[in-house]
Amino acid sequence: MRVRPKKHLGQHFLTDLNIAQNIAGALTGLGYKDVLEVGPGMGVLTQYLLQTDYTIHAIEVDEESIDYLQDNYPKLKSNLVFGDFLKCDLANQFPSPLAIIGNFPYNISSQILFKTIENRERVPEFVGMFQKEVAERICEPPGSKSYGILSVLTQSFYETEYLFNVNRFVFNPPPKVASAVLRLRRKENIKLDCDERLYFQVVKTAFQQRRKTLRNSLKTFSLPANLKEDTIFGQRPEQLGVSDFVRITNLIAHDAFSA
Repeated sequence: MRVRPKKHLGQHFLTDLNIAQNIAGALTGLGYKDVLEVGPGMGVLTQYLLQTDYTIHAIEVDEESIDYLQDNYPKLKSNLVFGDFLKCDLANQFPSPLAIIGNFPYNISSQILFKTIENRERVPEFVGMFQKEVAERICEPPGSKSYGILSVLTQSFYETEYLFNVNRFVFNPPPKVASAVLRLRRKENIKLDCDERLYFQVVKTAFQQRRKTLRNSLKTFSLPANLKEDTIFGQRPEQLGVSDFVRITNLIAHDAFSA
């Protein structure tokens, strides 16, 4: 029995065993013993994860893949979950700290990353394959055209490492784009020195009109004239790092509190 790749699920099954082994080997084990694989498919990565000392869990939304994994990887036992990772309650299903790993469907890869960020208190490490362009964006420093919302929000809480590229012809079926693998390791201090909810709003709003200066892109926050005069509001969002956005958030929050 083999699993048919399903287009509506964005399935592209990795066929290169060396790459699968390298992805599994990218885990460091710092701060966790449990690992959750998202979308194991036919288990090309799973087989190497099961050779480690970690406790391996897997979540899969494709029923055909679930049947295949149960038949071929009995070691998963009760740690194989039939469900959608994006709807999974990580806090209840996985009470211990865990790493997240996977060859992610490109159509939901950013959502997987955002869910990881939301659950950062229980996810000390993350290793995943993304579309190359998205992986570059996540790891990009300020000042680049690729630098954006994903870059800032990920780098707010994780150290990012671009590990290696993956040719599109090592998948079945081959995707139309190249891929890359990255690793995220949670920073020691994941509490920002600002209102984090407002921080997320500021970052997302700023990059919605990335070609404009913050003075114009953040108009919805009704900035007073004296605040707009601060030189930081004369810059564009791609010029600013995490600490800059923390400062902007605090300036906006202070103004709202003072009003």
